[in-house]
Amino acid sequence: MKKISILGSTGSIGQNALEVINANPDLYRVEALAAGRNTSLLAEQVRKFRPSIVALQDPRSAQEFRRNLEPRAPVEILWGQDGCTRAATLDDVDLVVSAIAGGAGLSPTYAAVEKGKDVALANKETLVMAGELVMRKAAEKKGRILPVDSEHSAVLQCLVGHDREDLKSIILTASGGPFRNLSLDEMAAVTPEQALDHPNWDMGPKVTVDSATLMNKGLEVIEAKWIFGLSMSQIRVLVHPQSIIHSMAEYRDGSIIAQMGVPHMITPISYALSFPRHLETVLPPLDFRDFRSLTFEEPDMKRFRCLGLALRAADVGHSMPAVMNAANEIAVEAFLRGCLKFLDIPELVERVMGAHEARPVDSIQEVMEVDQWGREKAKALLKKWTRRPIVH
Repeated sequence: MKKISILGSTGSIGQNALEVINANPDLYRVEALAAGRNTSLLAEQVRKFRPSIVALQDPRSAQEFRRNLEPRAPVEILWGQDGCTRAATLDDVDLVVSAIAGGAGLSPTYAAVEKGKDVALANKETLVMAGELVMRKAAEKKGRILPVDSEHSAVLQCLVGHDREDLKSIILTASGGPFRNLSLDEMAAVTPEQALDHPNWDMGPKVTVDSATLMNKGLEVIEAKWIFGLSMSQIRVLVHPQSIIHSMAEYRDGSIIAQMGVPHMITPISYALSFPRHLETVLPPLDFRDFRSLTFEEPDMKRFRCLGLALRAADVGHSMPAVMNAANEIAVEAFLRGCLKFLDIPELVERVMGAHEARPVDSIQEVMEVDQWGREKAKALLKKWTRRPIVH
């Protein structure tokens, strides 16, 4: 039986992971759960899965959780960064599902890698911010990084059984989000409610907005570079509105292998937990009769500037991807609060990147310092913006 810790158990990925575990009680056992402030849902999860440890975001949430829990429940309650790290590094844990949104997931995920754990990685920011450090440590400790993103899971499935030296390139597909066909003028009036209404995928708010700006695809390009050991020139992005082909691998002889399936996170989560096996899931099979055509197009970099900014950060390298990611997190948060317009998200990110001089980062501590700089710079620029609208 594989013993699992889930970081971000009350989020979309965490809930789907628990659904996979619940469907396979003879294969998996939940040892630890870490969550933010959704104490009522976490209490339900604890009652059902009986982990030995739970970790919450802060002491107040931990106290509230204790009140929601049945008396004498045999679970240790922790909080804060130390609590989350403890959940990620328990000796009994075989695999850690890293599903905390944003840069907050880096430290506990890296701690799991340092302990030699297999990591089912849904937190793409971990590799965007510190890809070289994380992959080097995983190789040293002989732990596996198993992708949970549907695109990277698809690439992994397309690579299994093939010699890596024969790989020419990979193609990451993007749905194009809800605004694929909008003009710039129409995009200028987009509301948070519209951005959170994704046509194909059910995800958390931050990643849903990133999908609407195509920043999510830029982050995935950087993640793919590190997971699969590729150069940026070997990674291509195509918009595929139907979200049926999740990604492809192109080989030297011209063969292109695609992974296909219904657009649901259960599939890549199940594969990461059971790798290299494909276990039965609750999802219906893909019925090709429902799709008259599968279409592809190049992403419009003028309307979706965030994708270009992420690719630029990857080309610069060193500390720039971490700064780009930090600025984007602040911009998305401000947009969701109604403090920033949709098209101002890439504007803020670009200005923060322009104010940063990239430098090598040789430790997680340095990465976190750069991340903090990016957040503070973005907040300072944002404070000025709230007084005076940006003119594009």
